[in-house]
Amino acid sequence: MASHYNSFFGSQEEPHFLESCSLCRKHLALNSDIFMYRGDKAFCSKECREEQIESDEAKEKRLRLSARSLRKKSSEAAKDSAAGKTVRTGTLVVA
Repeated sequence: MASHYNSFFGSQEEPHFLESCSLCRKHLALNSDIFMYRGDKAFCSKECREEQIESDEAKEKRLRLSARSLRKKSSEAAKDSAAGKTVRTGTLVVA
């Protein structure tokens, strides 16, 4: 099935990102508003776009907290090691 975007961009196996909502997969019509996010994600409504933004922000926050936690554990292990305490880490080196 050819789409209206294929005539502009040539035949593609993957659907063009402007053909359906990035969140709910609803078809995006040529004569309807399209709500963009991060330049390459199209959404059918402000609500779908906001839901994606909130999801991305929560994911980024979890990653930052995880990275901060790892840095803290690494710092604590270095302090314990410097104090002469036995330190076990989750890293295994195999030669």
